[in-house]
Amino acid sequence: MPKIGAIIVAAGSSQRFGTDKLSLNLAGKPIWRHSVDRFLSHPAVTSVVIVTSLPISMEGVQVVSGGATRQESVANGIAALPTDTDYVLVHDAARPLISSDLINRVIAKLGKGVAVGPALAVTDTIRQDGNGVLDRSTLHAIQTPQGATYADFIQAQSAPGTYTDDLSALEAVGCEVRLVPGEPANMKLTTPQDWNMIQSFLTKETRTGLGYDIHAFSSDPNRPLWLGGVEFDSRPGLEGHSDADALLHAVVDAILGAACLGDIGLHYPNTDPRWHNAPSSLFLTETAQMVRDLGWKIVHVDATVLAERPKVLPKRLEICAKIAECLSIDADRISIKATTHERLGAIGREEGIAAMATATLERLVPA
Repeated sequence: MPKIGAIIVAAGSSQRFGTDKLSLNLAGKPIWRHSVDRFLSHPAVTSVVIVTSLPISMEGVQVVSGGATRQESVANGIAALPTDTDYVLVHDAARPLISSDLINRVIAKLGKGVAVGPALAVTDTIRQDGNGVLDRSTLHAIQTPQGATYADFIQAQSAPGTYTDDLSALEAVGCEVRLVPGEPANMKLTTPQDWNMIQSFLTKETRTGLGYDIHAFSSDPNRPLWLGGVEFDSRPGLEGHSDADALLHAVVDAILGAACLGDIGLHYPNTDPRWHNAPSSLFLTETAQMVRDLGWKIVHVDATVLAERPKVLPKRLEICAKIAECLSIDADRISIKATTHERLGAIGREEGIAAMATATLERLVPA
């Protein structure tokens, strides 16, 4: 099997975008990470190099600095590949929705003295100043990845002139250019307008998580009672390492479950002194930020308190407002209900309080 090295170029200045576009969060990952992950997981790719000025450290990926021009950046990437590499694929990190099928099409056409790249047919009428309307049947919009042999790429680094893509440099040293069908989703993020277009190629993923928690009443008659981030006048409160807010604990577990991030004990263990008597609203706020960092949007929480006392519903709106504040969502996306155990079991004997919750999360993912 030939050894194929992939170079992800993430060394641009983002001047036309206006901010660091490659660090933008797209479906839970920075832009550059989508391309890197796609090539890392491709069975035919044996090594991956990312050329960037970003502070990146990633297992299985060689990170090198970019140059003053694209040609210099590609040269730096080639220098970092193993010298026994047979073929090289160069891809723009600003094209985050590269598919495995497209990579396969490029690889299938590789050969000695051949430069391969994906292209889209031009469908608009193109007018060139001084030359009128051009024959669009001869025009193509070129994409990446662009590939050739390792030896041909080495030779192309010495090609005279300045080139905006690798096919042009490879053609300048005698390689035959072969085009394969590109993909509309493989568009390049260049301007802020492109951002909405790229997101239009994503699909919505929805998940639901379930949370449950139960705490006994404390033997300390003065321990405060917290439910839903709100203090109740009833005493004693619930026993626990933190403030023992069973309702917020259930909501935290529901959100973590929907995002497949474990449970509350994993992130806020009762063996950690930092959480001793800590407000559970802190757990909820941090958990909400954790899932947002992964691209998730919390769209709904539904929770039920199981208790003989206190009466929860008089404080329902206050609890909804507190949970909404912690989650940074509207209060009308929070549903709080309460019921008794009709004097049955431990809850019915007023030995403690239980709560259960469901959380619905959504995020955009590549189609």
